[in-house]
Amino acid sequence: MSALLQVEDLKVHFTGHGATVKAVDGLSFSVARGRTLGLVGESGCGKSTTGYAILQLVRPTAGRVLYGGTDLCTLDGTALRRMRRKLQIIFQDSHASLNPRMPIGELIGEALDIQGLARGRERSPRIRELLDLVGLAGHLIERYPHELSGGQAQRVAICRALAVEPELIICDEAVSALDVSIQAQVVNLLQDLQERLGLTYIFISHDLSIVRHVSDEVAVMYLGKIVEMAGKEQVYTAPAHPYTKALMSAVPVPDPDIESSRQRVLLVGDLPNPADPPSGCRFRTRCPIAVRACAEQDPPAHVLAEGHWAKCIRLEEATP
Repeated sequence: MSALLQVEDLKVHFTGHGATVKAVDGLSFSVARGRTLGLVGESGCGKSTTGYAILQLVRPTAGRVLYGGTDLCTLDGTALRRMRRKLQIIFQDSHASLNPRMPIGELIGEALDIQGLARGRERSPRIRELLDLVGLAGHLIERYPHELSGGQAQRVAICRALAVEPELIICDEAVSALDVSIQAQVVNLLQDLQERLGLTYIFISHDLSIVRHVSDEVAVMYLGKIVEMAGKEQVYTAPAHPYTKALMSAVPVPDPDIESSRQRVLLVGDLPNPADPPSGCRFRTRCPIAVRACAEQDPPAHVLAEGHWAKCIRLEEATP
């Protein structure tokens, strides 16, 4: 399966007040066409910044973002705007991302206007067609964002992203602000749209249960770096990195007998300051199996199986 997106050694560093925050510090991964990559980790680990850097909403400090073979980091102006039609984002707070002064029809129509799609008589029918695609009634075309429920507003955000017929959509905590019942509806909608339109997703979330439901592959981030990556079943049933094990041990299991007998992995300490990260392995200050050597080198990726790797020197010691 061909890679639609390739990210190579991506870095995003912010400098100010005499300090440099390494929000994203050397990420490399790819996403195949029609697949979903789940990007998980604690708040502040760099997940959203990664998404913004892929879209060039935040310009990377270094690295390459190859979309269909074109490095987005080298584009500017008209060329970048033309390419952005193929890449869209759905934000966490739909109401904040929708202009409160514009009715829903104009919010969606604006995207069509910017990209020169569905002009004249075609415009209004296309807007209603898009609303129907996300399960919204046509009469909402005259409503304003504040008149919509959270679920409706998020469907409008999805509708606006779909208006320009993208190939890849970054879902940045796209359902975390919704009630649980509405979350399920929106997740099902996203999956249905992926199947119908052949979309590719990067699904950024801290909700590990939802990520397992929607993803094909999962990348686990910690303090600006990916520490483990694999197919979703490998990550959830056979996590290798100590940080991944801690995350997975916190995911509730619906069987009460299994849940009561499970052993939780509790992390000590707080997330280190990204402006002054620990030497060597960044997780070592909270890792239950850390040794002195962990402070001496940034651990390389250790391949555990096809498509499954983790960055931990203790894994190398334990593998024959």
